[in-house]
Amino acid sequence: MLLHSIKPKKGTAKPKRRVGRGNASGHGTYCGRGCKGQGQRKSGNTRPGFEGGQTPLIMRLPKLKGFKNPNRVEFQVINVKDLERFKEGDEVSILSLLEKRLVRRKDKPVKLLGHGKLTKKLTVKVHKVSSAAKDKVLSAGGKVI
Repeated sequence: MLLHSIKPKKGTAKPKRRVGRGNASGHGTYCGRGCKGQGQRKSGNTRPGFEGGQTPLIMRLPKLKGFKNPNRVEFQVINVKDLERFKEGDEVSILSLLEKRLVRRKDKPVKLLGHGKLTKKLTVKVHKVSSAAKDKVLSAGGKVI
């Protein structure tokens, strides 16, 4: 067997379509390119996703999935165990939390969560309190405002 004598299996190789060789070939006149316009020209192919100048679908769809709520409120979170730094009978407010460096900013709201134990009687003044945290502060003899 020689390389020049190798032939493909019968029925697997299709003959090349001879375009533009007269109407008798079935591919004459417009040669499968249609009539007029960019696609008929020699170098008139467009990139994938091109829609003729109209904004393509890929650009009309959002880049990332999901939804960003413009009215979302981001709380600074502190836990009940963090309140152990205060003395018995102290008032816990945003300013006192700032002094103890439990929160970073005074313009953002604060939420108290119920992780940990509280043994001191405190008056807590924050924007939001979880039910577990409220129970722990009240059971220690304190107040939640």
